[in-house]
Amino acid sequence: MAANPDLTIGYAAMLEQFHPTDVVEYSAYAEEHGFSGVMAADHFQPWVPQQGEAAFVWNVLTALGERTRGDLGPGVTAPTFRWHPAMVAQASATLAAMYPGRHWLGLGSGEALNEHVVAGYWPEAPERINRMFEAIDIIKKLFASGIDGKDVKHSGQYYKMESTRLWTMPELPPEILVATAGPITAKRAGKHADGLITVGAPLEKIEMLFGKFDDGVRESGRDPRGMPKVLQVHMSWASTDEEALANAMTEWPNGGMKFPKADIRSPHDFAQMAKLVRPEDFEGRMVISADPDEHRAAIQKYVDLGFDRIYLHNVGRNQKEWIEVFGREVLPKLVR
Repeated sequence: MAANPDLTIGYAAMLEQFHPTDVVEYSAYAEEHGFSGVMAADHFQPWVPQQGEAAFVWNVLTALGERTRGDLGPGVTAPTFRWHPAMVAQASATLAAMYPGRHWLGLGSGEALNEHVVAGYWPEAPERINRMFEAIDIIKKLFASGIDGKDVKHSGQYYKMESTRLWTMPELPPEILVATAGPITAKRAGKHADGLITVGAPLEKIEMLFGKFDDGVRESGRDPRGMPKVLQVHMSWASTDEEALANAMTEWPNGGMKFPKADIRSPHDFAQMAKLVRPEDFEGRMVISADPDEHRAAIQKYVDLGFDRIYLHNVGRNQKEWIEVFGREVLPKLVR
């Protein structure tokens, strides 16, 4: 197990890569080997066709609730295009009612890869972010409605909701965590959400995001200490460096794409771009190594920075072997 019970090192379940039945098996196997908690993203399509899957995240999270004992996060879903925010609120409240104290709600502003499938207009980033924060307002209203037993309604710039309430609700609403890699959104998240989610990035950039988030929290009259900061780390471990690199190039070439990806609509477009990815493009973005200690050192830097929940994704198909090695050689050596 991880050295500190206050530190969650969880399993990032990739519904883009694995059949949902396999995801549940891997997640349970990870928990048996010292991982704690699971996060899984709401994808309608994989990044590239090679990944091959895109299961419905809420079904899988329910199965994970039955098979595991740690926390459950859809990290992340976009409550803004395929979904009306009311539906996300109902799904989240139900999961939290079924598995009390385990579920957190991770929200993002969306990517065309997943959201354009319903054939709506795909706006530029500022509108996507504004939509997300209006959606958060609706979700918070509905969470409150379920606890207070009073109907709520909403009429805003992007969404309308007639008078209603959540009829199935846990005693405490799920934490709402916002995914961001930008300073303005991080500060707004601090004002309106309960925590922050980001992906592996240079430490100075993450420190900047933490600072902006904390500023927003203080402006909302709250104390940022103890508010969750969640990280997803992509990596490639295999028994040889060559195999680890081949896995990254084949299974997760999007990890080497050094540009914003939110406007790209098709896995087939990503596949064409993947042809341009070179091994050096992963440098500084993802550790690719057969040495578990090299991965441990990289994860420890994020722990030292202040993350309290870190979810690990090994990009190769060698999930069970990786879980065994990291459960034995990496997780017990991480210190908060």
